[in-house]
Amino acid sequence: MKENSKCTASIFNKKVGGKWKLTIIYNLRNKDLRFGQLANLIEGISRKVLTDHLKQLEVDNLIKGNHLMNLHQELYTHLQSQQKLCKKYFIQLINGLLNLK
Repeated sequence: MKENSKCTASIFNKKVGGKWKLTIIYNLRNKDLRFGQLANLIEGISRKVLTDHLKQLEVDNLIKGNHLMNLHQELYTHLQSQQKLCKKYFIQLINGLLNLK
C-alpha cells in the first residue's frame, strides 16, 4: 500500500512519531531547557538518541536550538513561536494518549 504523503495523520506521524519525540516536545512546552536538563527529565533516553531527535525536530522546524556562549557552550531548546500555536493541541493529544493507559 502506497503511503499518501498529503494525509494529515501520515505527516503528523512522520514529524513526531517514534518513542521520544512527543515526550521531548511535552517537556519543552512551558520553558526553555538546556540539553542536560532535558536529558535528566526524560527517563530512559540516551544522550545520543536525544541528540538525534533534537536535530530531527529542529530540521522539521518544531524546535529551535540557540547556542549561547558563556563559560561553556549551552544548548537551549524551545518550541518556535509559530509552533506554540499548536502546543495546546499537542498537549491535548498527549494527555488523551496518557488517559488511554
